[in-house]
Amino acid sequence: MNSSFVGLTALGMYVPKEIVTNDDLAQRGVETSDEWIQSRTGIKERRFAKPDEFTSHLCIGAVQNLIDRYGKDVLEGVDMVIVATSTPDALFPQTAALVQNHFNLEAGAFDLLAACPGWLYALSAAAAYTKSGIRKKVLAIGAESLTKILDWSDRTTLVLFGDGACAGIVEAVPEGYGFQSFVLGTDGAGGKHLNMRCIGKTLPDGNPLSEMISMNGREVFKFAVRVMHTATKQAVEEAGLELNDIAQFIPHQANYRIIDAAREYLELPEDRVVANVDKYGNTSAASIGLAMREAIDDGRIKHGDNLLLVTFGAGLTWAASVLRWYEKK
Repeated sequence: MNSSFVGLTALGMYVPKEIVTNDDLAQRGVETSDEWIQSRTGIKERRFAKPDEFTSHLCIGAVQNLIDRYGKDVLEGVDMVIVATSTPDALFPQTAALVQNHFNLEAGAFDLLAACPGWLYALSAAAAYTKSGIRKKVLAIGAESLTKILDWSDRTTLVLFGDGACAGIVEAVPEGYGFQSFVLGTDGAGGKHLNMRCIGKTLPDGNPLSEMISMNGREVFKFAVRVMHTATKQAVEEAGLELNDIAQFIPHQANYRIIDAAREYLELPEDRVVANVDKYGNTSAASIGLAMREAIDDGRIKHGDNLLLVTFGAGLTWAASVLRWYEKK
């Protein structure tokens, strides 16, 4: 196949077994209720990783799901592993190296941190590698163990997040299929609105960094609705398409109110918008892959469909891509 056309050809997913409902959170002493959470976010439940289950385990689960769905040959020829995550097992060794070792892949491996847009950034890097010929087949994973870094005294963030992973294969596809555009952007001035410290104590401008996830929900909401609209329009235009050509709109699963506001901005019918935030909450870099995999499984996404993926997150950062879906049988 001509490497000028590169796409996502296989997709797997994994979520931890423990389901935590809104009522469960209230019973654990969180000052909240099912009605309060659903009315503000649309979230009904989320998955929590076990205390001894970390991001590498979620990645391995998602890759194993790839193998279960497509057969053991799905990993044959993989020569690069990228893991997009904000919750790596360790700063080093990189989580991608743990995945590479587990599956005994003859591949390079690195982690990528771009918060919730991380998987789309990983897909764009994977597409660039394969299109240029530097690599032939890339395993691109989005995975998070966000429940490990939640502030249990802050109900405004605690109720939002869950754990999960998605794993995709990026390689050459037949002419006309694959990625049609990528839009990547960042406004670092908004870093103070969504952050968590590592080795620094403040941002360069002096704004303090939080010990756990800290979010200015109102500012992030306004940013998210605006950028999902503009990035969507830009990605569709760069693909040479119209919004009516998009079969399914797959946004970052952060909050149903944000998804619905973006849908209204774009004047899209509900049946062309994929949303499963009610089941998993915000799984950050994993969220679009989880939503996409479920939409393929239930028949909403079909071979040859034009898909619009769009996401936003800390940075403040955003990404969008138009993908003509090609799935190997």
